[in-house]
Amino acid sequence: METRAHEPAVSRREVLCASGAAAFSGLVAGLLGTAKPAQAQKVGHVTTSDGVRLHYLEAGSGKPLVLIPGWSQTAAMYQHQLDGLGQSYRVIALDMRGHGESDKPTHGYRIARLAIDTHYALVALNLRDVTLAGHSMACAVIWSYWEHFGSDRLSKLILIDQAPTATAWPGWTDEEKATAGTLFDPTSLYDTAAGLSGPEGGKATENLITNAFFTTAFPQEQRTWVLAENLKFPRRYAARLLVDHCAQDWRDVIPRITLPTLVVGGRASFFNPKSQAWIGQQIPGARVEIFDAHEGGSHFMWLENPTKFNQVVRAFMG
Repeated sequence: METRAHEPAVSRREVLCASGAAAFSGLVAGLLGTAKPAQAQKVGHVTTSDGVRLHYLEAGSGKPLVLIPGWSQTAAMYQHQLDGLGQSYRVIALDMRGHGESDKPTHGYRIARLAIDTHYALVALNLRDVTLAGHSMACAVIWSYWEHFGSDRLSKLILIDQAPTATAWPGWTDEEKATAGTLFDPTSLYDTAAGLSGPEGGKATENLITNAFFTTAFPQEQRTWVLAENLKFPRRYAARLLVDHCAQDWRDVIPRITLPTLVVGGRASFFNPKSQAWIGQQIPGARVEIFDAHEGGSHFMWLENPTKFNQVVRAFMG
């Protein structure tokens, strides 16, 4: 199934056979330790203006909720949201270029290009009044979308645990770093990227997943599956995108957002919760929800505690 922006989305849409969709959903649910999803799922593609096929998963009907995974993550990791929120909304999880089951071209691994790809996907699927949700790096994609396209096709935003800027300037105080949510300085950013793009890139990714992404309560078998999903994005491209992402500073864009916004963070995330509070303070009327550590409040709270996460999203979307 493939959709282009100049063609009606419905005319090009086809649904996987029931047995294939059920097998896919059952496999992912088993890996995530949940019951088999009740929601029938569709698998499709849109093709961007530069010829890249973007893969997406879809479930449910009603108000559109589009989920963009973070750096190196995949649409399949939103299985809990496709199943749970798909009972109330039309939920679409999109693999960015290079990620998951999407094409892996040699070009376009910049936040601005991913924002263009996202807009192209919304146009191709003829979506309007979208609640656009992004995790981690995908928040930067949303901020870039806002800078380029404003509120076009959007009604609400959900920003899931991303710092306004991930790299500190030399001379910043600890308080400035905490409020901005920084993880790197310029040297450590490039050192990290070099490690990812080198011969031990897979091991470097495994170390991140083992030591930084989750709380200690998250099961090892699920971490193993998350690692496999991450490694679908070639490490040399992942390193290139990490540098582009983490070198940007969105503190001049965030205060210009005017849409209703939900900001979600985790007390046990590697991003300081002060950075999420700062984002919420900049956007008029924004809601901020911080998951405590015992609630699975890691960088991946939507994967560790999908029940609460889905409840928070439902309350926000209405």
